[in-house]
Amino acid sequence: MVGRISAAWARIELALAALLAVSITVLILLNVVTRAVGSALYWVDELAIYAMAWMTFLGASAGLHYGHAVAVTVVTDALPTPFAKLAAKLVDLLVLIFALFMLWFCWRWFSPLELARHGFDTGAFQGATFNFIYAEPTTTLGIRKIWVWGVMWVFAFGVTLHGLANLLGGRGTDPEVSA
Repeated sequence: MVGRISAAWARIELALAALLAVSITVLILLNVVTRAVGSALYWVDELAIYAMAWMTFLGASAGLHYGHAVAVTVVTDALPTPFAKLAAKLVDLLVLIFALFMLWFCWRWFSPLELARHGFDTGAFQGATFNFIYAEPTTTLGIRKIWVWGVMWVFAFGVTLHGLANLLGGRGTDPEVSA
């Protein structure tokens, strides 16, 4: 069950990452054209950077589901099969622990209960916690950075899900993608 949910989530992550990759290309081309005609749109650079950050985190999470993460296997390749399998499970456990810490860090950083305790008043929240996460604007887009940093929640959830699925049932496979 967890494996199927993980596979579905990984497909969504890859689809969104692909969409973001296309948007980055379009944004960079738009930037080239507008600069060439002497009418640069400065917000395009910032939006392309944020799209690339989201794409990277989504792709990294999906890569864990499919077992396509970068790995140094010089030690595990030399191990007998039972020990190599044990080492792989240990790595899956460490990934899951990392993901759980990421969820915890996001919880501490975003402080949703503290925000709710202050009646979702960001001014009162900032005054009490000195945490400006909900009010800090982006440089040129003028949107709140919370929308950019929200990828950390998505990444932490995805890595937790994929790490748990890998630990319980082995590496995820999806015939549409793993070919």
